[in-house]
Amino acid sequence: MQVNMTTVTQNMSGVTRQKVKRRVIFVVAALFTCLTIAGYAEPAYANQYDERIKALQSEITTYQQKSSELKDRSTSLQTELAQLTNDKQVIQSQINLSQAKSDKLTVDIASTKKRIVSTQDILGDLVAERYIAEDTSPLEMLASSQSIGDYIDQSTYRSSVSEQLNQKIGEVKKLKSSLETQKSNMAQALQDNKNAVQALQQKESEKQTLLTQTKGEEAAYQKLAGDKQVQANSLRDEQIAANARAAQSSGSQTIVASVMGGGNYPAKWANAPMNALVDNWGLYNRQCVSYTAWKVASTGRFVPHFGGRGNANQWETTAAPYGIKSGSNPVVGSVAVLYQGYYGHTMYVEAVSQDKSRITISEYNYGWSGMYSKRTISSSGLRYIYF
Repeated sequence: MQVNMTTVTQNMSGVTRQKVKRRVIFVVAALFTCLTIAGYAEPAYANQYDERIKALQSEITTYQQKSSELKDRSTSLQTELAQLTNDKQVIQSQINLSQAKSDKLTVDIASTKKRIVSTQDILGDLVAERYIAEDTSPLEMLASSQSIGDYIDQSTYRSSVSEQLNQKIGEVKKLKSSLETQKSNMAQALQDNKNAVQALQQKESEKQTLLTQTKGEEAAYQKLAGDKQVQANSLRDEQIAANARAAQSSGSQTIVASVMGGGNYPAKWANAPMNALVDNWGLYNRQCVSYTAWKVASTGRFVPHFGGRGNANQWETTAAPYGIKSGSNPVVGSVAVLYQGYYGHTMYVEAVSQDKSRITISEYNYGWSGMYSKRTISSSGLRYIYF
């Protein structure tokens, strides 16, 4: 049997090429997988939590704003209630005054009625006397008078008194009518004031009900904000744990574990609750950016005020207008910026390895801890700002 060696060689060559090709594809796929896993493992900030925390923080902000609006509304309602109470007291004082005046008018009217009756009695006597006098003939009256002058005086006197009494009765009746009109007007004013008080009481009751409802809604939104804050805090705790695991898997070396008030960061900021104070550069205390701003400034270098653009991922663009350069080359004293997560992260470069592949950094708020730490990490994938 003759074997064609050329054919065998070609077949073997084909098999070898196929195997090599499959092996290369396998190695490339494995390498890609490792790189992908490393890419997910490298981020020290557990990126997957950021969006969830951001969403929760947005809800918290919404609830807090609503609670604040309701609190302002409650304050406004309380002010309105206080004004209604004051108005009611003013009207009640007017009612009391009107009632006192009405009582006095009642007494005055009664007294005036008595005067009218008394005057009418006197006039009645005078009329009777005049009637008797008129039944007497002028000759008899003249005979009974001491003189003609006395006769004329008596006649004139009776006429004058009669006129005065009639006039007086007219005046007293007019006074009585005026007093009764005043009393009627006063009674109407009293009723109007009482109606106003009732309207104010109704309005006061409505405002009080609305105030109670508003305070209830305010408390509900405060509770919602509190519940969401608990969830956000829980996620941050998970993020811190994930960050620690990510740091271990990425080969970073912790030199100083998270501690309160480390790195000579000023005590007034380090000892206060995180985000409770704003530092000299417009940044919240115990944040990474506050620490790095202070750290650079403590070496005598200029650090601009960030004016609301102080997130770590905004530092390069904020510093550039001041002539502050940046690049990818690690330098001692520079600020390393990690563009990761919603805010990014800044670190102060304390040392650089001879081959510049590793850097030692100090920082605050690593993994949302709000504390100081110091690590040695890879220098790649970072930007550096040269203050």
